[in-house]
This record gives sequence, structure tokens and C-alpha cells, in this order.
Amino acid sequence: MDIKLNVQGVLADPKTETQVVLLRAEDKKEVLPIWVGAVEGTAIKFALEGILPARPMTHDLLKNILEHLRLRVQKVIITEIKNNTYYALIYIESDGTLLTVDARPSDAIALAIRMHVPIYTTDEVFRQRSGDDLDAWLEKLSPKDFGEHTA
Repeated sequence: MDIKLNVQGVLADPKTETQVVLLRAEDKKEVLPIWVGAVEGTAIKFALEGILPARPMTHDLLKNILEHLRLRVQKVIITEIKNNTYYALIYIESDGTLLTVDARPSDAIALAIRMHVPIYTTDEVFRQRSGDDLDAWLEKLSPKDFGEHTA
């Protein structure tokens, strides 16, 4: 069974100089953090905050192309973890046929927010995400670290 996720925000991880996308299960307290690069984190933040740059960013360009071709993104699913790397699929409808496209979760999330489609993960990914280091890291967060955004 897939678990629906909401994007809580994007935080800087000072230890790794990367950013962390915080995804919260819709019906649970647990959080699924995904570490992403600075550029990817910024693209997600822009989408969450409704910031439209003067020129389209890559995810805006992809959204525009999909809309122009009348392709409909239905959902995004974070499907698995292999060697500490997350994988995702973007589900796209084309003339009644459902297609899946392999994607990095950061790109899939950035596109999902822009296309206003749901983000899911599998039970297995949600189970694998936990660990002592993650729990300790999450305990240090305050509510203000999560920001005001929910997507």
C-alpha cells in the first residue's frame, strides 16, 4: 500500500552542506527525509513558495513541455532505496496510456509540486528510512525548522 506524503519543507544540513527535503506521511507523525543537492533543494523551495524566476528553471521547463504536449502527470512515487540512494517514478498519462518515467526523487518532487499532483512512497521505503541516526537528527529539529509549507 502506498503512503501519501506532504512536503513539510526543505532544511539545510550543516554537516553535509546539502539540503534535506522533509516529507511527512499524511496520516502519521513520521517523517521521510531525503538529502538532496543545493540546486535541487532550491528548486523545491521555489515551488513551495510559489516563486517564479524571470526565466524558467529546468522543472518549470519540463512542466511547460508536458502541458504543451497535453501529457498529464498523475502522481509521483518514491519506490525504493538501494545503497542509500532513493529512486522514484513519475506517472504520466498520454492518450489514455499510463507511462512511468524513472527520476531522482528531488526532480520528481519538484515537478509534483509544480504540477499539483500527489507524492507517495511505499511501505517498504517508509520502513527502511528509520534508524538511530535519523531519529537523533529529527529530535534536534524544532517546529520552526519545518516551515509553514505543506504541499
